[in-house]
Amino acid sequence: MTLLTPLEPWIARKIGGADAPLTRSRLEAYQVERICDTLRRCQRSPFYRAHLAGLPGEISGLDELRAFPFTTAEDIRREALRFLCVSQSDIHRVVTLDTSGTTGPPKRLYFTRADQELTIDFFRVGMSTFTDPGDRVLILLPCERPGSVGDLLAVALARLGAEGIRYGVVRDAAEALRVLRRERANGVVGIPVQVLALVRSEPPGGFPALQLKSVLLTTDHVPQAIVRAVERAWGCVVYNHYGMTEMGLGGGVECAARRGYHLREADLYVEIIDPATGAPAAEGEAGEVVFTTLTREGMPLVRYRTGDISRFIPGACPCGTVLKTLERVRYRLDGIVHVNKDHDLTMAHLDEALFSVEGVLDFDATWSAGRDGGALSLCVQVVENAGMLPALEAALRTIPALRGQAVDIRLRAQTHSLPAPAKRTIR
Repeated sequence: MTLLTPLEPWIARKIGGADAPLTRSRLEAYQVERICDTLRRCQRSPFYRAHLAGLPGEISGLDELRAFPFTTAEDIRREALRFLCVSQSDIHRVVTLDTSGTTGPPKRLYFTRADQELTIDFFRVGMSTFTDPGDRVLILLPCERPGSVGDLLAVALARLGAEGIRYGVVRDAAEALRVLRRERANGVVGIPVQVLALVRSEPPGGFPALQLKSVLLTTDHVPQAIVRAVERAWGCVVYNHYGMTEMGLGGGVECAARRGYHLREADLYVEIIDPATGAPAAEGEAGEVVFTTLTREGMPLVRYRTGDISRFIPGACPCGTVLKTLERVRYRLDGIVHVNKDHDLTMAHLDEALFSVEGVLDFDATWSAGRDGGALSLCVQVVENAGMLPALEAALRTIPALRGQAVDIRLRAQTHSLPAPAKRTIR
C-alpha cells in the first residue's frame, strides 16, 4: 500500500478526536457544522445578506446546501468589498487578480492573518508528502511581498524543518538554473511551463548532476507531457498541487500514489456540478468544481463556481485514506471549443500533443470558428526552429477534433528571457 497522505491525520486533528480513526461520517458531520458557522458569519457580509435572503441560516445535511445559490467570479469583480465579514482593518493581505483580457474591474480577495495561517498550515502538511526536514526547496513562485504564495510556502517549509529558497517567478532560465545548482536544492516548486523551460534549456554538454528528488507543479493545470519531460530530464518525482487564490491559495495535493488530489476537507467543502444545469453531477462523472469555505474569516465564499472541470474518482485511493480524490484538473469550462457536433477541443488536448514534442517550451492558441469547423492558429515557442514543423504537425494530427481543420503554426525561437506567466487558454 502507498504511504498514507499526511493530510488525513492532520484533518483528524483539526476536526477533533484525533485518537479515533477518521471516517467519512465524522468528517461530513464536521463539514455540516462548519457550513452552519459560515452561513452565520455571512450575515455580516452585505453581499451575502442580500444573496442568501430568505434561505435558512443553517443546514442539517450536506444535501441541503444545494438549495443555496452559486457565487461567481463576476460577483467578486463587482462587489468584492461587500463580501467582507470583518473590518477592513482586520484584513492582512489583499490579492488582486487581473481580468485576463476582459473588461471590467479585477477580482480582489481579502484575507485576515488567521486565514493566511490556515494556508501556511496546509502548505506545511502538504509539502511533507515529499519533503523532509533538512531539505532545500527552490521556490519559483511570487515571493517578494509578505503574504504572497511563495512567502507563505517558505514560512511553511521552515516550520517543517526544511529551507525554502525564495527565488520568484522565472524571468531568465539560465540564471534560474545557475541558482538551482548553486543552492544544491533537492526540491523545486514552480509553474509547469516555467519548469519545463528550465528542463529544455540544457546548455551544450548538458547539466552538471542535480540532486533533485521532487518537483511540485502548481498555479496552473499540469499536462502529463510536462510531468514526463521533467521526470525524465531531472530524475525526480513530480507531484501536482491544485489551488486558486479564491481557495486561499491551497486546495489539494497528490499523495505518493499520484492519481489525483486529496483536498483540505476541513477547510473546504467541494462539490461537482453539471455546469449547464447546476445540478449535482452523478457519482464519478465530470463537471464543474464548486467549493464552500469552512474556516475563512475575512471573505468566506459559499458555493463558488471555479470554472474548472474535474470529478471525484470512485473507489479508495491506494494510500488508504478516507479523503476524497479529485481527478487532476486539465482544463476549464471557458476553454472548451466546440469544433463540430462530434468533437470539442481543449487546452488539455493541445498540451498533451505539443508538449510531448521535444523542444517545445510554450504556445499560444487562437481558434477562429467557421461554418464547418474553424481554423487553429498557433504560435509555438521552441528551443530552435530547425526541423520542428513536421513533428508539430504530426502531433496535432493525433487530436481527433483537428482532423480536417485548418491549422497555422508559427514558430518563435527561445530566448533565456521568459514572458510573464499568463492564463493559458484557447482564445
